[in-house]
Amino acid sequence: MEKGTVWIIGGSSGLGLATAKAFAADGWFVVSGARSFHNEAQSGSIRSLQLDVTDPESRNTFMREALALRPRVDVLVYCAAILVLSPCESTAYEEYARVMQTNFLGITAFVSYVMPMMREQKNGKIVLFSSINGLLGIPFQSAYVASKHAVEGYAECLAMECKAMGIQVCVIEPGDHRGGSQRCRLSTQLAEASPYRDAFAKGIAIIRHDEANGLLPSGLAEAVLKNVNRKHMRFRVRVAKADQKLAVILHDILPPSMNTRILRDYYGKK
Repeated sequence: MEKGTVWIIGGSSGLGLATAKAFAADGWFVVSGARSFHNEAQSGSIRSLQLDVTDPESRNTFMREALALRPRVDVLVYCAAILVLSPCESTAYEEYARVMQTNFLGITAFVSYVMPMMREQKNGKIVLFSSINGLLGIPFQSAYVASKHAVEGYAECLAMECKAMGIQVCVIEPGDHRGGSQRCRLSTQLAEASPYRDAFAKGIAIIRHDEANGLLPSGLAEAVLKNVNRKHMRFRVRVAKADQKLAVILHDILPPSMNTRILRDYYGKK
């Protein structure tokens, strides 16, 4: 028997794909949306629908098609995200807007879609992907960091507002994981005269190394599934290596100047 219907927003690769597979294997009916999908004929417990989270018409089409497959949604999992690697000064307004539209504003749109249905059902679970970078900043990821900080604050507000309605909210805070699509990782090309050029090259090398040697997506997917299957979800689920969990703790307890020096030294090392 199916446990219920879950929408996975951003389910074509990496953490989203692993999460979709974990839910399907556990007996859920999964409707997975991503821009790279083309609505081919499908069978089984995962149905893939084309979705551009930044396009209102595409979002509305996805919702209509998803509800035609199953006329309810028990769980919303939003993990669509893009990353722009660039110094703050060199990150264009349009790049900030694109990241915020994908990583944060898409969440607000889908929450507005599912909340009336979940209220009528008198239950529902909303799982929003943040990041370790939703809790601290690192060099050259300002757009991504800002978007994930927005997710953290929004999720706290949402959880307080809908608790009495029987709707639960969870924030997933991944550290570095392998297997993300390179289509979602954009990097600015700096001019040779840029004052950030050397630091940027070192920082990007560390970021890419940490991602390539990160955790397996399947472990995070199982953590998401386990939390959703709980009667009462934990509000925060942090899935990261020990050093990244420690970085969050130190960020909260150390003086800002010391924390900044630690992170600058790490991302500036040879």
